[in-house]
Amino acid sequence: MGILEKISDIEKEIAKTQKNKATEYHLGLLKAKLAKYRSQLLEPSKKGEKGDGFDVLKSGDARIALIGFPSVGKSTLLSTLTKTESEAANYEFTTLTCIPGVIEYKGANIQLLDLPGIIEGAAQGKGRGRQVIAVARTADLVLMMLDATKPNVHRDLLEYELESVGLRLNKRRPNIYFKIKKGGGVSFNATCPLTRCNEKMVQTILHSFKIFNAEVLFREDCTEDEFIDVVTGNRIYLPCIYVYNKIDQISIEEVDRLARQPFSVVVSCNMHLNLDYLLEVLWEHLQLIRVYTKKPGAPPDFDDGLILRRGVSVEHVCHAIHRTLAAQFKYALVWGTSTKYSPQRVGISHIMSDEDVIQVVKK
Repeated sequence: MGILEKISDIEKEIAKTQKNKATEYHLGLLKAKLAKYRSQLLEPSKKGEKGDGFDVLKSGDARIALIGFPSVGKSTLLSTLTKTESEAANYEFTTLTCIPGVIEYKGANIQLLDLPGIIEGAAQGKGRGRQVIAVARTADLVLMMLDATKPNVHRDLLEYELESVGLRLNKRRPNIYFKIKKGGGVSFNATCPLTRCNEKMVQTILHSFKIFNAEVLFREDCTEDEFIDVVTGNRIYLPCIYVYNKIDQISIEEVDRLARQPFSVVVSCNMHLNLDYLLEVLWEHLQLIRVYTKKPGAPPDFDDGLILRRGVSVEHVCHAIHRTLAAQFKYALVWGTSTKYSPQRVGISHIMSDEDVIQVVKK
């Protein structure tokens, strides 16, 4: 029996098993087995055969994976937001490979990858699903393109396909400390009351992974699924924006309902509606900031800013300017919203804000 058949059997058994106190450990065991088989499915075959993957070099300041079902307008969006022409037509599967484009916004170059349309069963390798999902795992953000004229079943199917291959959308990592030891059995502790998982469940899951010595500390009330994610260790947590296209074909009440959903943006690629707001939302969720440099006695260089991630310190800025600058750092003068007054003399650990100006003084 192949891995796909085993996964199918476990999914059927989970579906028909009633959820109650008597079956919770059995379900935990089944979920752990399912996670293990899905991980094996994602691992490349050891025969050394090379598949024709989408080898697109990661470039620019961030990478966005554009995914969706066939014929929802992904290629039209790529052609509209970037200078790249991606073939767009009214029939399905127009795009058969990965087409990269670059969004130039606020001085940043953001790589946008137009991936072939995902079909149901992509996680099992149907269509070119596995290659599409492999590229999505390398992105900084997933842009899920949906057809506003079709029911929300598309969104549920896409989320299921991505969840089943270890992509967690708009979720944060479970706050669980987990470390495998050489001996001493399983030591289990929690810093808060647990209502959704317990020590017996944790041991059951660990034993199914053939782990008999480990240290586990729950810092929040997590489920067994979240604990399985921590044990597996190959889950990727990404922000996701749901973009509903073709809003010119639905009622204004429906547009209003879709626009009010969390992480959702409504657009019309053909009529160029709301695309400016989409770029703002992408910038916000990629957590990019601009930092401008200034030489002593000269005005700030506003033409060529440094594109960095939110939360960076002066040390990161020094590394971005030149790799030897941090070692020669004495202090910095900063103008902007991260300071109490301008200019403020700061140390190397000072956290920068968007559109700050910095002047670095060397020893």
